[in-house]
Amino acid sequence: MPKPREVPPRAPAGRRVPRARWLIAGGCVVAVAAAGVIVVAASGSGSSTKARVLTSEEANRLAITRFRNYETGGRAVTITVPGTAGDLVITGSVDYRAKLGYGVVHGTGRDTSSDGLIEWTATSVLVDPMPSVPATAPAAPPNTGWYSRQLQQTGSSLDSSLAIALNLGSDRPDNAQLLPQNGAMWVGQDNVAGHQVTVMTGPTAQSGSGSGLTGTVRYWVGQDGTMYRVQAAVASSTQPAVIEFDTQKYAPVPAITASQ
Repeated sequence: MPKPREVPPRAPAGRRVPRARWLIAGGCVVAVAAAGVIVVAASGSGSSTKARVLTSEEANRLAITRFRNYETGGRAVTITVPGTAGDLVITGSVDYRAKLGYGVVHGTGRDTSSDGLIEWTATSVLVDPMPSVPATAPAAPPNTGWYSRQLQQTGSSLDSSLAIALNLGSDRPDNAQLLPQNGAMWVGQDNVAGHQVTVMTGPTAQSGSGSGLTGTVRYWVGQDGTMYRVQAAVASSTQPAVIEFDTQKYAPVPAITASQ
């Protein structure tokens, strides 16, 4: 799918990043193209018989699903990043107009070296490692303890998952007529948090969608085009990155002023 024209705001500069394990967390190598994150098809749940071409109505819903996120302004998200040492779970919010994400990171099935606060744009990441973090990110983040680095283009399933989450908003609908021609498919029906959804895959990069994707991403989309779940497999991992929406109440994303 086409990327938004918006230029993401740059996060404020902080201190240089030490070689802490969680700053390059995940351990799964992910290739990233200049136009976007390279992913492949993810299996996921949902009742499915046989994939088929989208109907016109389904294509229209898929075409507006990223625009719905932008139209809303921001969504509460939970991002689960797979890793050989255990998953990383980011609980927070993404502002799709400012192109800015913020949340708290918890390691699952691993030690606490990955825990802390995080804020990211399409090009930069701010992290504040903490030995003990709250369940949700504070509305007023601390001004000290932050480290600044570039969002990695290769070698980090964490950074690739963050980039995917930001790319799920667009300032205009996609071309519904081109989606089926470019390989978007109906996969099945499912229920996510009480919402009846259609499971669909997006177009491939080879089809000329302009997304930079070499495979497909799987979307769980409601009847009004609202996005409720996305799965995208990252290279060198047997499990997909999963982005769940509305898992908690949306909180505005603060602009962090990190001290030097």
